[in-house]
Amino acid sequence: MAYDFKCIKKDLQSRARLGKITTHYGQVNTPVFMPVGTQATVKAMTPEELKEIGVEIILSNTYHLYLRPGHELIRDMGGLHRFIHWDRPILTDSGGYQVFSHNELRKIKEEGVYFQSHIDGSKHFLSPEKAIEIQEALGADIIMCLDECTPYPATRDYTIASMELTHRWAKRCKEYHETEKRRSGEAEIKKNEGSGFSPIPPFSHSPVQALFGIVQGGMFKDLRKQSAEAITAIGFEGYAIGGLSVGEDKILMYEMVDATIPFLPDDRPRYLMGVGTPEDLVEGVERGIDMFDCVLPTRNARTGTLFTKYGKLGIRNAQYANDPNPVEDDCHCYTCRNYSRAYVRHLFMANEILAARLGTYHNLYYYINLMKEMRMAIEKENFAEFKNNFYKKREEGMEMGSH
Repeated sequence: MAYDFKCIKKDLQSRARLGKITTHYGQVNTPVFMPVGTQATVKAMTPEELKEIGVEIILSNTYHLYLRPGHELIRDMGGLHRFIHWDRPILTDSGGYQVFSHNELRKIKEEGVYFQSHIDGSKHFLSPEKAIEIQEALGADIIMCLDECTPYPATRDYTIASMELTHRWAKRCKEYHETEKRRSGEAEIKKNEGSGFSPIPPFSHSPVQALFGIVQGGMFKDLRKQSAEAITAIGFEGYAIGGLSVGEDKILMYEMVDATIPFLPDDRPRYLMGVGTPEDLVEGVERGIDMFDCVLPTRNARTGTLFTKYGKLGIRNAQYANDPNPVEDDCHCYTCRNYSRAYVRHLFMANEILAARLGTYHNLYYYINLMKEMRMAIEKENFAEFKNNFYKKREEGMEMGSH
């Protein structure tokens, strides 16, 4: 099945919109939050549990999978879908952010990035072409261009040079991807000549990998516009906004999103990379973002910070030691249906593995349900009311002083 995106409905009072992404492995309703499966697993969760929650797409990390266990191994095992037992869409990032986050271990050149593994110190080279080659071997449905994630803070001169490098790399990524698609398509035609069409079996490589371009430009509005125009001129199946949530304050981040969105096409999905908090998701959807990913719900869950409509709840706090209530009173997740705050707190205090599992289940359920509520609000044309109620509940939580 070919990749496709359709914008189904737009909010009348904001840029929020409903959409649907179609891939070989199924459809994704947008706006959507993608749980992060860095090491080819969403930590503490099985694929079946992710489906129970309503997860439609997950993200995996090219950098980590390249280093361990290796993209060739995953390819030889039938691709990432088969390897991790996930028959729904997968997005892989290019690995660029992880490489650039290890400042002391990498060196950026025009041809690509030379870096050392954070695992064993071994030396590697990642070019735009190599990033696409790895992602094609992994077999994800949506793959990303290699970009330089501009650090924060950065001077204007550095930001311009970084942005222009990202643009040149984007062209190389597309050229390599188009060449490989043509080669694989010709090979498939040759293989099937005289034998009729052979359907692709379950858990095979995605036959159509949609390549997304990434907009950079740092914290400069005019550069964000310039980058958006340059990347869209190259032409991709979707567009990501990168280089945000890297240390800047929230107001500045939202200003950069506002400066970028008007220059991205309506007929392609918009992906805000590495963002974020529940508040970020609401603000992002209002501004026209379709896709989000962040480690926050899973990472926070493992340390005992749980998300609710009233804000964050620190389950380790002593006040919950004898609390018979669920984590959230009207939550229908497995954790809240079956366990008390007192029990979940006990698990965390005892360092039991089940603590991370129950916390992660709840947090991901909260995030997925939040996106569902926003889609329903857009459908019913009352997103502004939804947003007001969202923040009102958070104010109530602050007044109660229990979150």
